[in-house]
Amino acid sequence: MYEVIGNVQSRAFRVLWMLEEIGEAYEHLNVKPHSEEARAANPSGKIPALRVDGETLTDSSAILTYLADKHGKLTFPAGTIERAKQDSLTHMVLDELDAVLWTAARHSFILPEDKRVSGVKESLNWEFQRNIKRLSECLKGPYLMGDTFTIADIIATHCLNWAYAAKFPIEDEKLLAYAKAMRNRDAFKRAAGK
Repeated sequence: MYEVIGNVQSRAFRVLWMLEEIGEAYEHLNVKPHSEEARAANPSGKIPALRVDGETLTDSSAILTYLADKHGKLTFPAGTIERAKQDSLTHMVLDELDAVLWTAARHSFILPEDKRVSGVKESLNWEFQRNIKRLSECLKGPYLMGDTFTIADIIATHCLNWAYAAKFPIEDEKLLAYAKAMRNRDAFKRAAGK
């Protein structure tokens, strides 16, 4: 049994969604970052963390990759061209969407007020708009990898939802339809209900 540490309004959602998609049993410790429980799992207090077989894994993308590889689901086999393309898309989303959104969040409410740069969000929004155009161009089917739903879709959808909450507008009709279809997946709805 897996134990997911982290609240639904964080990157822990990615792990919950993944476990719902692959049908694996888990317990959910719904805690905020830097809580006592989060620090017990990860000394930095960052979430998510995943406890499995007496070990604790951290970082949502590392956890998703571990689960996909372990269960042979939502991924292409390691060493294949398809896996390299999937990994490329995953890293593009992490670098060009997740990192931009995380920087905006840090300068909005995470960093101490005297360390925040007030004008950075406008620049980050411009960068985000440029980057989602590239993501839209990568969408070749119902999923980023064409007809196959992968962990890249989980991370991309999480970032698109995060952008909405961060007031980074998305006007690309193709991406809006994609995000809506992803939110309509049964596993997404089950994870969101946690």
